[in-house]
Amino acid sequence: PLLLLGGAGWSHDTQAAAQAFAERLGLPVATSLRRQDHFDNAHPNFAGAIGIAPNPALAKRVREEVDLIVNIGSRLGEMTSQGYELFGVPTPRMRLVTVHPGPEEPGMVHRPDLSIACGAAAFFEAARIMASRPAGPHVARMRAEFEAYSTPPPPQSGNGVDLGEAMLAMSAALPDDAILTNGAGNYTVWLHRFHQHRRHATQLAPTSGSMGYGTPAAVAAALEHPDRVVVNVAGDGCFLMTGQELATARQHGAKIITLVCDNGMYGTIRMHQERRHPGRVIATDLFNPDFVLLAKGYGGDGERVERTEDFAAAFQRALAAPGCYLLHLKTDPEQITPAQTLSAARAQGEAAG
Repeated sequence: PLLLLGGAGWSHDTQAAAQAFAERLGLPVATSLRRQDHFDNAHPNFAGAIGIAPNPALAKRVREEVDLIVNIGSRLGEMTSQGYELFGVPTPRMRLVTVHPGPEEPGMVHRPDLSIACGAAAFFEAARIMASRPAGPHVARMRAEFEAYSTPPPPQSGNGVDLGEAMLAMSAALPDDAILTNGAGNYTVWLHRFHQHRRHATQLAPTSGSMGYGTPAAVAAALEHPDRVVVNVAGDGCFLMTGQELATARQHGAKIITLVCDNGMYGTIRMHQERRHPGRVIATDLFNPDFVLLAKGYGGDGERVERTEDFAAAFQRALAAPGCYLLHLKTDPEQITPAQTLSAARAQGEAAG
């Protein structure tokens, strides 16, 4: 069995109730796309997220071993379902229980064996009557696979900032209630894979996959929670879509930290171009401004970081800054994902013919 958590309308209490439910029934827990803050990622029952670039070991278990999914809140959309192929449609390969507040949702794509029309909080409250059962050995195995996947592999290119190590250094410096925002792009894979959310309401990310979301989301979060640290992780192309919202932050006194991961291109689009049309790339190169000067132009401050070993100290300076602070992280365009280089993506496309 697998407990899958997603959807909107959650709270700190709902997260705690989900944890108690998983512990009482001995269930491994996964979250849907960009809902990682629905469950403490450091909890021994947490097995990872099913979304963009999921842990291959977790995806394999879902395909081959999971015989029951208790889906709380998720619509099991395109990204969570891996293009509607992970679970099987319209009848899933495993038994499916769907809990969703919209009575029209169950059966829209995946046919559940049991559907319950209610919110997550009401379900967990009612489920307190269920008897407890011990966790099977698969819970520890799935947790071990998650921890291994959450450890950054050695970079396949030695140039620029290693985003895996940068995410670990950032996470170590942040309080548990820090809010992380992002838009869309390959850079998000490093954030989602190597940063662990401990508390609810610490992740603001577009489940629609929209670019440019992170900066305005960070400004809104900082205005709503001025006592909490807010970090916006953005790609260079993603930041350039809405980076002017630093003016809004300055106007209203919101403090945000922005990490601009600059590989000089629209990385996701370039990766797919190389995989599907190797060597035939178009309109993915970017001519970027000096991001530090741009941040200063909006009344903030910042610095350029070109080496992994310089990131931790730079991030501490960002935390200590009185206003908005931008770290311009120069990354190697060859390192297109944590596990693949751009050259390997091109070779993959050439091999596919």
